[in-house]
Amino acid sequence: MRRGGLPALQSLVPEALRAATLHAGYARDDGDLADGAERLLGAAAARLGADDLIGRAAQCTFGLLPGRRGDPAADRRRAAALVYGVTPERFRHSQERQVVEQLAGAVLAEAREPSGPTVRAPGTPAARTPARVPTVGLPGRAGNRPVTVHISPIELLRDIDILVSSENVHLEMSKSFRPTVSGSLRHAASVGCAADGPVTDVLADELAAWVRARPGVLPLRPGAVVPTGPGALAERGVRRVYHAAVAVPEGHGYRVDPQSIATAVAACFTHARRERTDTHPALRSLCFPVLGAGRGGLDRRTSASWLRWAIEDALTADPDWQVHVVTRYPEVARLFEAAPPEG
Repeated sequence: MRRGGLPALQSLVPEALRAATLHAGYARDDGDLADGAERLLGAAAARLGADDLIGRAAQCTFGLLPGRRGDPAADRRRAAALVYGVTPERFRHSQERQVVEQLAGAVLAEAREPSGPTVRAPGTPAARTPARVPTVGLPGRAGNRPVTVHISPIELLRDIDILVSSENVHLEMSKSFRPTVSGSLRHAASVGCAADGPVTDVLADELAAWVRARPGVLPLRPGAVVPTGPGALAERGVRRVYHAAVAVPEGHGYRVDPQSIATAVAACFTHARRERTDTHPALRSLCFPVLGAGRGGLDRRTSASWLRWAIEDALTADPDWQVHVVTRYPEVARLFEAAPPEG
């Protein structure tokens, strides 16, 4: 799609995009599939927001702006790079993957909303504000405890009190242009815009201040958790970000001990209980990514298994919480599928 642009849809609509287009109600059958897929991509870009760097870059990357539909791939990449103020080559190696993944996540979010009995007309993607992201996920379970599962980038979620980020034991957040949980949250929480003035790197700045106030605290014990404010994520109803230090540097990469996932989940609940009485309204919900399964290198199934066990254990001791799990991968989400109780 990035290479061929919107005109390529007339000859072939990728299977995943075809399924999303039909499910979301943008097309009735293969006869109007290409036009419907184009409208779905436009609606997904609108979700990301024209005032957001990623949203504008997505519009440029896929030729979704007026008069840009037929631009060659090189011209579209050049326009997207200008949004970030970098060269096309730097954009290709850094921000482009995140832009594509964010748009894919927004397509999934669009497809999850009911479309009604008729095909959506051009120019009417849905009866809601353009950048709204649904908060309704899929019912799932962690053992015998209910959870809500989201197939989405974590930063697109809304109205969840606490989002959990995966960090290394030195509390060095991922670069904001990287398509990791840490990098995506760092970018989404930043306040300001480079074109209009300085950008405040809220999450990284708060973590740095926390470290400065505690000389010698690093490296943290794997599984330790440090809370920060939400920065610009407050606009999405997020109230806290908990940074779970699970990745230990090793060579040119990281190592994650699965036990540190259980330790981090328990620590998140401990912090949440402590902060609950200090907030109004009280904190009620937490959202966990599949910790350690990105740059941490841990197998996703292994990470999900430990996360499932740790959440079940925490909810058994303290069931008065709404717990969410977020992943970009449907096969991981299926590991949390709700199963009927035995017997």
